[in-house]
Amino acid sequence: MDTIQVERWPDLRDPVAIIAFAGWNDAASAATNAARFMVRRMAARRFGSIDAEPFFDFSETRPTVRVDSKGERQLAWPANEFFYARNPNGAHDIVVAIGVEPGLRWRTFANAYVDLFARVGVRFTVALGALLADVPHTRPVRVTGSSMDESLGRRLNLSPSHYEGPTGIVGVLHDALRRNDTPGASLWANVPHYISTAQNPPATIALLRRLEEIIPVEFDLSELESASERFVAEVNTAVSVNPEVIAYVQQLEEAMDAGAEPLASQLPSAGDVVLDVEEFLRSQRNDDS
Repeated sequence: MDTIQVERWPDLRDPVAIIAFAGWNDAASAATNAARFMVRRMAARRFGSIDAEPFFDFSETRPTVRVDSKGERQLAWPANEFFYARNPNGAHDIVVAIGVEPGLRWRTFANAYVDLFARVGVRFTVALGALLADVPHTRPVRVTGSSMDESLGRRLNLSPSHYEGPTGIVGVLHDALRRNDTPGASLWANVPHYISTAQNPPATIALLRRLEEIIPVEFDLSELESASERFVAEVNTAVSVNPEVIAYVQQLEEAMDAGAEPLASQLPSAGDVVLDVEEFLRSQRNDDS
């Protein structure tokens, strides 16, 4: 555990760990935003982190610089941090792990997570993710779930994963947890691939609502729901002036209403049908000025 930096080990009650990584596993930041929401609303306390130095190629995942309120420049490295919170509504306290998918030494990185979870007594884990899929923004966000443990899957009403193909750090971590006999599950929000935005509040809400059923926890989602309404209104405005996107969204609606499964592997090629909502809104503001 040399790569783990622990400020203090918490004494937790049969904790469940919620995991989210920025990067390949996190379309529109839906998963990491859900995890950060949990940290804020549950008043979770940070208790540890993983040293970034061994796991990142900093020419690929660069540190960032910001100027603080005193006018001083602050350097921020890619962070993988661990928080804990008491859960008054259930039998399990909560560990929230928020990080960035590393570029190097994935097996060592995953084993560091496994060791930390074992040290604090994590009973099972739930990884949050978001993927780009051929789904319309006009329908409720679809959340797919799976479990690598048969008994946990039955208890949480999750099916085994039958995915084959390239995987991210979530898949590697699940394999390491399985080898350590720690049950795990994953929840994935399906994000419309044709909307180029940094945030997708409806997808974040969908993940949190599914989590409420699993842990259980209860969240006040009114703030996110307001943001979600604004997001959908902005997307609808941007769609309304683009006949090609209107027609494409109608095709997706018909497919979803007919019960077709979204196929992330069959997305249109880049540039075919992409709606940059943020650029559209910037142009609208410039036109109004």
